[in-house]
Amino acid sequence: MCNPNKLELNFRNESKLYISTLKQQQLWEKSQAYSNGIARYNAYLNYISLHAFSDWLTDYLGEEFSLSIDFFISEDDLLSIWELVNGSAIKIGNQRLVIIPIERGDLETRETISVPQEWVDIPNWTGDYYIAVKVDLDVDTDVCALSLCGFTTHQQLKSLAHYNQCDRTYVLPAEQLSENMRLMQVILGSKIHKEVSELPVLTHQEANKLLELLSNNSIYSPRLQIDIPFAQWAALISNHEWRQRLYQQRNFGIIDINKLEKIDSIENTNKLNKWFDNICDRGWQSLESILNASSESLAFNFRHHQLAVSNELSIAGIKLIDLGMELSNQTLALLVGLTPETDTEIAIRVQLHPASGNTYLPENAKLALLSTTGVTLQEFTSRTQDNFIQLKRFTCKRGKSFKIRVIFQEFSLTEAFTIEPIENIN
Repeated sequence: MCNPNKLELNFRNESKLYISTLKQQQLWEKSQAYSNGIARYNAYLNYISLHAFSDWLTDYLGEEFSLSIDFFISEDDLLSIWELVNGSAIKIGNQRLVIIPIERGDLETRETISVPQEWVDIPNWTGDYYIAVKVDLDVDTDVCALSLCGFTTHQQLKSLAHYNQCDRTYVLPAEQLSENMRLMQVILGSKIHKEVSELPVLTHQEANKLLELLSNNSIYSPRLQIDIPFAQWAALISNHEWRQRLYQQRNFGIIDINKLEKIDSIENTNKLNKWFDNICDRGWQSLESILNASSESLAFNFRHHQLAVSNELSIAGIKLIDLGMELSNQTLALLVGLTPETDTEIAIRVQLHPASGNTYLPENAKLALLSTTGVTLQEFTSRTQDNFIQLKRFTCKRGKSFKIRVIFQEFSLTEAFTIEPIENIN
């Protein structure tokens, strides 16, 4: 968190926010799940500005405001938005704040602030306030510095800004930004939001046609396709399901929509707290029981590949996945291993192994980690002669949930997992 002693109360003094090298590295790692370098860098700038500004605002308003700071567009949704659009959003009470990161060189060269049209004209994305955050990644080798340049309102953008049709942005001269944070506090709750037009309703056929076109990740900026009217584009990405599909198809390939109805959509929910009491959910068995079954070829596989039974796992469960007759009666083994790190966090290791006497996984089997809203956070695909594949080790806080998905050809299985808070455990 930034040091409030380093901050000024007035934007004119360029209030400084600092991100350490360690935090930069963590945010850069979180910014890799994008289809191209431009999108990854855009996500990185947005991660930095969102975290720095939220921390600063918490410090700055904490003593004077009792209102909480939340996302009005969830962080999971922002991950897919950053593949397509610059900017992020939070809310204070009923007020919406849109944060627009600007690289230092851009601001000094153009002396203007460009706000993507999506944040201004999509009804459920529009903000009340728009905050310009200048990001300087070259201050020194240890920290990233950010400056709060000022704010404007939705009403001012619609009334005073120039609309640039070429890049679909509202452009406001930097000198027209309000520089005093206390002014924003004074007008909180005032009418500073202008009505915008409703978007057209797309049919599924129209949406699928757009998704097929825009899923080509050689198109670096889908939002600027001149043959797609903005209203159509906005209607597509304001729909959560269609935007997630666009994000996933640009990053992980196009799924044949004609095959979607064949995919197994069963989603099981597992309570991991029980596993620590040696009570596995239905369909799961403990790793220990597998290893004790010395006649089982699966047990041999896990003994042979020591990563599956490493000392880092306190408890592990196995689920056998029968791919069915259409896929040569192959069976896979999904392993989920748990290790408590703190009272509030559990480290998770997930692996996919061959079973039924097979030495190697079938080629192109996919193992993915998903958020509760379905955003793909990690995904790995088996190659020729892979003995197993695994996700990067991750942690989950008590009270939170996640999903694991296994896909092979037309087969898909999703397992949902939750870790209850200690006070909720009977």
